Amino acid sequence: MIPMLKSHETIGVLISVGFGVILRILLLRTDMRQYPTYPHGRVIHISLGVIAAAMGAVAVPALLNKDYTAVTFLSLAAQQFREVRNMERQSLAEVDVLELVPRGSSYIEGIAMAFEGRNYLIMFAAVIVSLTSIVFAWYWGVLFGVIALIIGIKLKSGKKLGEIADVLPGEVRVDGPDVYVDSVYIMNVGLKDNQQKIRQHGMGLIVRAKTMDAKVTISNLGQRQAILHNLSMILGVYRDSGEPAMIPMAKLDLDSGDLGVFILPKDKDMEKAIKALKLVPVLENAVRMPSESSAQEVR
Repeated sequence: MIPMLKSHETIGVLISVGFGVILRILLLRTDMRQYPTYPHGRVIHISLGVIAAAMGAVAVPALLNKDYTAVTFLSLAAQQFREVRNMERQSLAEVDVLELVPRGSSYIEGIAMAFEGRNYLIMFAAVIVSLTSIVFAWYWGVLFGVIALIIGIKLKSGKKLGEIADVLPGEVRVDGPDVYVDSVYIMNVGLKDNQQKIRQHGMGLIVRAKTMDAKVTISNLGQRQAILHNLSMILGVYRDSGEPAMIPMAKLDLDSGDLGVFILPKDKDMEKAIKALKLVPVLENAVRMPSESSAQEVR
């Protein structure tokens, strides 16, 4: 055995770093949004995951040896991860202006928050694995490492729109210059050519909230923009720059609280559109819970 590996502390650190890196790789996925980019974006985030895992792993033996300056390094790591969040926010915001259907600031903030939070999750997992490996035995560290992987995968994504709302097909109507999805007024289109394109290519969906809290959530402008962006990414969008009459829109029925979604997709497949809409993430900063307010207790 290599002399360095004779120390149980070193073995514990190696095990915890290994599980931390594996967890970061499992949490990293390039999907239809093509983010993080491949391969350079992935290299950046995996490298940050290695750093987070290493700092969490070495903090335990340092503290057990009464080297309390290790806490200083953890605080520095936290500062660096906040910079990661700022970097992600800035990068996505600069690219977003070039999208035909942008993500919107709420969606961008949610992505940046997720990347920062995942680094903390990896650091915490590395601390737990390192602690159990050093204090008890290496196989306990492996057991807790497997548990950390399972918990990390479960925390990989939050709620989807299909969990808080029903998605129904809607009929696109062009009544003179006015465009409707079922009874929801969308916009006014004056040019006959644009009206004909909407009749030919338009698709409508209705998002019906299951609870009062969900009604407030889907009315959030950031959540609506995330819906339009994801649908456009999956189905394509029948428009070019400089055509405001062809832009996808989502409007509320003020009486019922239903959300009417109007899009002009390249792939006019209603079944696929409903499935895609149900998988839109519920943005953390769009969630509202008025039912939890103390004002609801007043009768």
